[in-house]
Amino acid sequence: MSETLETVSVTVPETALDAYEQALGMACRTIGFFLADEDLRTWSVEGVKRRGEKENELTAGLALAGLMTGEDPEVFRHATEPGGWLARTQSSFPEQYVGRRFAIRGTHLGAGNTPGRITLVLDAGVAFGSGEHGSTRGCLRALERVAYRRPRRILDLGCGSGILAMAAARLLGRPVLATDIDRWSVRVARENAIANGLSNRMTCRLATGWQPPARAGAPYDLVFANILARPLCAMAAELAANLAPGGTAILAGLLSWQARMVLSAHRRVGLVLEASAKEGTWTTLILRKQDGRQQRSAGEADDPQR
Repeated sequence: MSETLETVSVTVPETALDAYEQALGMACRTIGFFLADEDLRTWSVEGVKRRGEKENELTAGLALAGLMTGEDPEVFRHATEPGGWLARTQSSFPEQYVGRRFAIRGTHLGAGNTPGRITLVLDAGVAFGSGEHGSTRGCLRALERVAYRRPRRILDLGCGSGILAMAAARLLGRPVLATDIDRWSVRVARENAIANGLSNRMTCRLATGWQPPARAGAPYDLVFANILARPLCAMAAELAANLAPGGTAILAGLLSWQARMVLSAHRRVGLVLEASAKEGTWTTLILRKQDGRQQRSAGEADDPQR
């Protein structure tokens, strides 16, 4: 941790949050976002990066986000002491209980297992998807809900830290393929799998969307996609094509106002809404591919805006 780090931040309306999160993610090693003004619904998006690293990617990402949203926020930068940043990250990452089954524990807390829960250990300094985010928590709760189906072929698309893949591998006792577009995320997910004794059940691979090797295990019985609303909409047809009849997709990374847009894209390709759940401002969708047996119709399923 002797390198020189900096924090890059912008404040944007809620409608521009996902675009600017993605923009900073093109250059930063870790991203956080916080509600800056509840009345105005503005969010502060912060990323930590090595000073001077990936400047072209950052500039391009911010420009693209501006074109997509029509927003032109001021970009702030300030030096970040590595030790201080890590200490703040650790202090804000106590052990967390999610749902009925999971405990998420930072490596800085030392070894230990929580009785009655599946304990997953993550490095609070590098993990994207450490359990504190509403979309991650929503996915873990959704996994508990569908676990009784005992899915055999499982994919975590856009795995980040690998937390969802690890949770599924531990809870279901099945092998899981975890893919991500980012090399750093794949490396972190692989290291987390080793640290949690799951390297024999988790395969971590670099992949862009549904390009190989993401399709390697298709058709899948369970797919996690905790990414962003627009990529989810764009990949809806590929998800439907690679999901087994009767298979389940857990979609997240959605602000509540985006849920209907994502649901509409997936209904058009034949997937049915089974349930939705909210964690703060975030919504998780549970979708199924019909298998010819009687299922709840999309009209009978929960409204994702509730």
